[in-house]
Amino acid sequence: MSDLEHTAIERLKAASDMSLRLYKQPLVITYSGGKDSDVLLHLAEASGIPFEVLHSLTTADAPQTVYHVRDTFRRLENKGIKCTVDKHVQPYGSRITMWNLIPRKLMPPTRVVRYCCSVLKEGGGKDRFIATGVRWDESSARKKNRGALEVITSKKDNSLILSNDNSEDRRLFESCQLKGKRVVNPIVNWKTDDVLDYIESEHITMNPLYGCGFSRVGYIGCPMAGKAGREAEFAMFPKFKAAYIRAFGRMMEERERRGKTANGMRWGHSGVDVFHWWMEDGVIPGQEVLDGFKEI
Repeated sequence: MSDLEHTAIERLKAASDMSLRLYKQPLVITYSGGKDSDVLLHLAEASGIPFEVLHSLTTADAPQTVYHVRDTFRRLENKGIKCTVDKHVQPYGSRITMWNLIPRKLMPPTRVVRYCCSVLKEGGGKDRFIATGVRWDESSARKKNRGALEVITSKKDNSLILSNDNSEDRRLFESCQLKGKRVVNPIVNWKTDDVLDYIESEHITMNPLYGCGFSRVGYIGCPMAGKAGREAEFAMFPKFKAAYIRAFGRMMEERERRGKTANGMRWGHSGVDVFHWWMEDGVIPGQEVLDGFKEI
């Protein structure tokens, strides 16, 4: 067992013990269907701890991701492990989806305003101790703002972020009286190569999108995928492009209904205009598109 694997398993065991003491319930492994969450899930199984698994439905995941999650949950449920899909059902019965969230927010999701993640991906696991596949290697922001152990509160400045997880830090973390979501990130210090090497050595089945050239697996259209990544996604999944254009159209209608038209000229006046602005593809609002490249 490598040092990285040993440390990750020890973090999971410590978090599991705390979860059982503080919450009287098993640790929750959050599972997206990407490579990091597959490694996290494998480590949880190897650790021997009791755990449950939670998948947050974004409603904009590629079919391959949906099938991969289904296959993984079927395997786990056959072992008696509880698996839950968070469908974001509200107390009054309706569901939040990407397609009704965009008109509600009155703006497209962006790298800066990532309401899509906060609502559709990170909202699950309330009143539970959760484990995630967050890694520092993914971005400078995560290196700066995430830790091995976290208590996340509604006010970021009041949250507790511990980069180390030695005995002293664990005691501080467990005794913390802050009201918030407790999180452990077992592979936070792993590099991407560490993840890929572990997947190969342990023969972990990956999301088939990686075999199609994808370097990351998020929801289709995620701004964090970059311009080239999103262009490739929409070329492969054109129906998602059409769904975004419809949602942006409803967003503009809702803005007009509320009298919020200040950004209309920046974004254009239609769902197609907003889509081009969002993709940063240089198409001017209202500009004609050549035959063969007309919008859906």
